[in-house]
Amino acid sequence: MGNRARAVIVSNRRITGLTSEVIAELVVEIGPLWHERHQVKLASRSRKRAVGGGPKHRLVFVDRMLATLVHLRHGVTHDVLACWFGVDRSTITRAVGEVRPLLAERGCTVSSDVRLRTLAEVVEHLGSSGMTGIIDGTEIRVRRPAAGRKDRDRFISGKNKQNAVKSMVVTGGVGSVLRCSPSRPASCADITHARQLGLATLLAAAPALEILADAGYQGLGAQTGGRVVTPPHRKFKKNAPDWYEEMYEHRRKAHSSRRIRVEHGIARLKNWRTLARHLGRREHMSDTVQAIAGLLSHQQTADLHSTRQM
Repeated sequence: MGNRARAVIVSNRRITGLTSEVIAELVVEIGPLWHERHQVKLASRSRKRAVGGGPKHRLVFVDRMLATLVHLRHGVTHDVLACWFGVDRSTITRAVGEVRPLLAERGCTVSSDVRLRTLAEVVEHLGSSGMTGIIDGTEIRVRRPAAGRKDRDRFISGKNKQNAVKSMVVTGGVGSVLRCSPSRPASCADITHARQLGLATLLAAAPALEILADAGYQGLGAQTGGRVVTPPHRKFKKNAPDWYEEMYEHRRKAHSSRRIRVEHGIARLKNWRTLARHLGRREHMSDTVQAIAGLLSHQQTADLHSTRQM
């Protein structure tokens, strides 16, 4: 790829969703990790020539990183990227498969020196900072499993009636992304997914903190000592008094206005086209979701830091 085309990708935020400063930080951070793993992979098998011999990469690491970012941001197919970067499609596929897990392992950036990689670290951060957390599940449409697969129906969403996977998103009170869980088949209920991730156990042992959630998580409040706050229960299903209807609507809207930030966070995640409609393998969804969450949180932190300096 020519230097001019590479400069256009780096300088135009609309192409990758990231500023040139953030891309430079990613190259410095992930480049050595990619090189180390690549060398280990080369040395792990029997060879007829020394490691480092033979033709050099036509697709250098910077271009591999840029190809992965463009793919995640716009859902561009590997064939198109191969034509753009002047290599074979298999080279792009291999590059994305190598860089995407490295991005997923980075975790979500809270500040320049704080990065959250596990749900336990997120709960600890919320407890120590006194910040209110917000959780919600989001579904990502995927390709239908092949006919005859025994667990084919597990991917059918009971809500949207389509094949999808589900991830639990945790944001701060202002909508900053703190964590995206590994994906699960969409037939799994939100509260079941949270329990399988160990959220109830972590919150029960954590210091006093507040987690806002929607009605899909009703029941976690009792298991966590009131740390999970859900919308109020409706006590009158029929012939409710007017005063109760007014009070119920007021409390419901107040709770909804507090947790709307997580919807904004999910909307920013879905701006990355790979999460709007995933056309690749379902096995890669966990790495894809966590990689995008890490990139988005890194950019949000960088934007917040630059705003404070102005």
